[in-house]
Amino acid sequence: MSKDIAIEAKNICMEFNLSKEKTDNLKEYVIKALKKELRFQSFWALKDVSVSINKGEKVGFIGLNGAGKSTLLKIMSGVMKPTRGSVTVNGSLAPLLALGAGFDNNYSGRENIYLNGAILGHSKAYMDKKFDEILEFSELEEFIDVPVKNYSSGMRSRLSFSIATSVNPDILILDEVLSVGDMSFQAKCKKKMANMMSGDATLLFVSHSVGQVRSMCDRAVWLNKGKLIADGEVNDICDQYEHYVRNMKK
Repeated sequence: MSKDIAIEAKNICMEFNLSKEKTDNLKEYVIKALKKELRFQSFWALKDVSVSINKGEKVGFIGLNGAGKSTLLKIMSGVMKPTRGSVTVNGSLAPLLALGAGFDNNYSGRENIYLNGAILGHSKAYMDKKFDEILEFSELEEFIDVPVKNYSSGMRSRLSFSIATSVNPDILILDEVLSVGDMSFQAKCKKKMANMMSGDATLLFVSHSVGQVRSMCDRAVWLNKGKLIADGEVNDICDQYEHYVRNMKK
């Protein structure tokens, strides 16, 4: 892989097996599974998708629900393993996918800061240095020693976003995460994202908002039903996509 490439996905295919069985409880499901009586329907979320992203590029992934955008980003970030194909990453990577997904509900906010830091590959010493910054940005000082199970969804998102953005990664992967908390906190998030992207960081961004993709990215990748439809300059691809959506509604 060229040293100018940040991340490269080659011939990515992702298959899911959807259960067709109706079971009333987990016990019945397990019994049918052991007896090999479960029937599955194969669903290909991604079909031979290849994308190469250069260092410093800001790339938006667009498409209708079920297009495969989030699945592709999860594979590129290492959260999921593809059925076929390969991903090569050149640089440190910070995925902001499902905010709060790595929290332990029985741990306090303070404990989850260190837990999430470890998941992201950071040492306790590093998290010690970043702790005050994370706490201040999250605005959760009064609740930091409360178990996360007592947090609202907005509080969980605030803490998760604050942890994930406490680093300066080479590659930043965002999946619909710019709607965190109230309006004032959203403004803080967008300002922090702008600061993170002002340098040489590479951005991979999924959003249902074409306007956000246009404003944040210089390139767009359009997926539809697991297939790559178009890849190029952001306004050109967004125009094509919006034209397609308008025609669908007629």
